Amino acid sequence: MRSSQRPKITVVMPAYNAARTLAACVADIPRSVVDEIILVDDASQDDTVAIARELGLEVIRHPVNRGYGGNQKTCYRQALSRGADIVVMVHPDHQYDPRIIPQLVAPILDGRADAVFGSRMLGGRAREGGMPLWKYLANIALTRLENSVMGLQLTEFHSGFRAYSRHFLDRVRFEANSDAFVFDSEIIAQGVLAGLRMVEIPIATRYFPEASQIGVLASLRYGLAILGLLVHFLAHVGGLRRCPALLPR
Repeated sequence: MRSSQRPKITVVMPAYNAARTLAACVADIPRSVVDEIILVDDASQDDTVAIARELGLEVIRHPVNRGYGGNQKTCYRQALSRGADIVVMVHPDHQYDPRIIPQLVAPILDGRADAVFGSRMLGGRAREGGMPLWKYLANIALTRLENSVMGLQLTEFHSGFRAYSRHFLDRVRFEANSDAFVFDSEIIAQGVLAGLRMVEIPIATRYFPEASQIGVLASLRYGLAILGLLVHFLAHVGGLRRCPALLPR
């Protein structure tokens, strides 16, 4: 049973057609550290919901697909409403290893960070896990550009394995973000302007047939969305155009 003195750690899983990998992913979540697991199903066409319920997860199902960013919005709303102090996002496709959740949340528990990002680039392990070369190079290029605009020194903006403190999620307007994949970079931009502390830890990744992956065309759209975000960010900080979504609460 969780001590009343220990922060509540909630895992959220934005799921879409994750039936083949969900059970293995959940089995690797360290339940001695994690207090609750919430799965938000984005109108899957397979047995994701049934399997999640069999595993005893808290399940919320979108009747229509709302996209990756839209799924995260529901994840964070639900976690906060259920009293989470730290929210860890784990993709149910098992591409990231949830066994390192203790290391991911440690900087928040120690008071050193408001958000922690698992980086596939830190330590140079991205290619070891099978990341395609084109995706590896695009990741590096976009990250360098985002760092230069936002004044950060992250090794990766695009990992889906993250932990946020309640304070972080309460300070940013995540509900105003895109419903698409660019959500992950938008919330970092919001964190920058809110003066929140963000750090990274090295993680490994796995690319295999069952793991969800963004194709080339979707990746191009994602890259263009990142460029659009950076234009809005520069216009906002330069006083040329106020962007309400970037304002802290």
